Amino acid sequence: MTNKKEIKVADYLINRLSEYGVKEVFQVYGAATGHLVDAFVRAEGIRYIAPFHEQACGFAAEGYAKVTGNFGVAMATSGPGGQNLVTPAGNCYFDSVPCLFITGQVKQQFMRPDSSIRQIGFQESDMVGLMSSVTKYSVMVTKPEDIRYELEKAIHIMKSGRPGPVHLDIPIDVAKETIDPDSLFCFDDTIGETFNISKIDSQIESYIEDLMSAKRPALLIGGGVRLASAEKEILELGRILKIPIFPTWNALDIICSDYEFYAGRVGTYGGAGRNFGIQNSDLLLSIGSRISGRITGGNIHSFAREAKKYLVDVDKPGLQRKLQQVPFDECIFSDAKLFIERLTSKIKQVPDFSQWLSECIEWRDKYDPVTSDMFGKSEYTHPYAFTRILSEEMSQDDILVGDCGGNIVVINHAFKTKTGQRYFTNNGNSPMGFSFAASIGAWFASDKDRQNVVCIIGDGGMNMNIQELQTLINYDIGVKVIILNNHIYGITKAYQETNFEGRMEACGPIGYSPPDFIKIAKAYGLDTVSIEGSDYTEIRSQIRHVLNHKGPLVIDVNCHEHHTYNPKLIGWETPIEDMYPYLDREEFISNMRVEPLEISLNPERLVRPTLSVDTME
Repeated sequence: MTNKKEIKVADYLINRLSEYGVKEVFQVYGAATGHLVDAFVRAEGIRYIAPFHEQACGFAAEGYAKVTGNFGVAMATSGPGGQNLVTPAGNCYFDSVPCLFITGQVKQQFMRPDSSIRQIGFQESDMVGLMSSVTKYSVMVTKPEDIRYELEKAIHIMKSGRPGPVHLDIPIDVAKETIDPDSLFCFDDTIGETFNISKIDSQIESYIEDLMSAKRPALLIGGGVRLASAEKEILELGRILKIPIFPTWNALDIICSDYEFYAGRVGTYGGAGRNFGIQNSDLLLSIGSRISGRITGGNIHSFAREAKKYLVDVDKPGLQRKLQQVPFDECIFSDAKLFIERLTSKIKQVPDFSQWLSECIEWRDKYDPVTSDMFGKSEYTHPYAFTRILSEEMSQDDILVGDCGGNIVVINHAFKTKTGQRYFTNNGNSPMGFSFAASIGAWFASDKDRQNVVCIIGDGGMNMNIQELQTLINYDIGVKVIILNNHIYGITKAYQETNFEGRMEACGPIGYSPPDFIKIAKAYGLDTVSIEGSDYTEIRSQIRHVLNHKGPLVIDVNCHEHHTYNPKLIGWETPIEDMYPYLDREEFISNMRVEPLEISLNPERLVRPTLSVDTME
């Protein structure tokens, strides 16, 4: 006779996810997850959402996690179903997103006995082997009584230190077994690394001492600040320091365009300010950001070259100077919130940096990537002009989800964020098709009465997960899907012009041609809007209609053949303050407070450089 306390492993797992505050799990059904999906019937406060592709499930879970601040969950069956979650897991791994990926597995009776055997069970595959390189923790639960321990361990690892994805592989025979929840071993989550507060305080004192003698200090803020729930604290610190603050692409909705100390955008597609502020700094404090090639450019030795550099990160390996592309002078192992709060409490007085701040803001405004000529008369719509108007019309409560490639450069150049908005993409892995599926997860996590969820995607990316148009219909998901349609793979076409003498292979029109998205959307039964031409008064009116529309909407913006994304860095040896289109020598030198490098403004780089910082995103 079965003990009434006993429940199936599948029921235990789904119930626990509900207790953790997860309200939606994104899954595509398969036999190996049959017991897990069936468990939703008996669970309270949690439901499954069924997109049409496992990759879309994973992207949706990431979007859900980024908006809720909780973790997201995606679930897939064994074999090819689970394999389709590898890319979303990679997304979350590189962007430090807490997500739980659950895969069903064949019965242990039918598993291969040795790795020399390729396969025994139908749709059997080594999911732990596949997932281990893109998760913080991946394990197969081989015993029913281990489910609590492994779930709690996975979630602890997921959230600890630098967050990231974890993976549980659950065989069918384990999922259907019954267990007594009261007899299960728990995971001891008190075990973990602690910060050396006295050392952090000492390093803070060192920074404050350097700040007192600095002339041109700057802050670089990354997405780790949000992961530490320190968004309010960093804004408070900025108002105390009153120095220029530069967000990375992962922090454009933390240090927003309307924040009084926002000084522009940095990196190989630097955007507003053309990197002059950060390159002229003499003291740089980076909080919650790895310093990647997309920030420094290929000439890493020219990055903030006269600045003493402080790096604050919770990722210990990234603090090892030997492993850093740009070795920082002081590497501080600390949670971002802890560091910001302690620094704020210790600052008693700050020198007057108003002249330096004004100079950076002047560069920011003078070198706005959106210029008046972009609003000129044309047969087609300029994506920069369109995106700037969209940013003016979206409210501070709205959510914007960007894709990859050329359209994400357009957004990061042209969209001005407002404090309170959420804006995210996936920057580390940057797969095509991300934003459409991620916006579905964001919509489920949003306040639907007051927030618009807007997805911007290219025509290439839209083709990657176009089947999810039916998901919009099935759940009446009110996402506004904006396709910046240039009818080519824009970023790769620009790359080919730079590196392959203009030979345009496999990016359009040779090898690539998009469908008529309006016809496709209508076939699914969706409302649509077509935006063409350069009457930007009319386009503004159309954008307002889009934002006021209730329910899902597909918008096709005809940006035919546009693939110019400026300003940008050209050449691996080029310092990031020297961006294309190049300034004349006199103007360039007038912007530099540090010594310009000899290579700067070499006109030879205008003619087919052999290498480019541009990558095929």
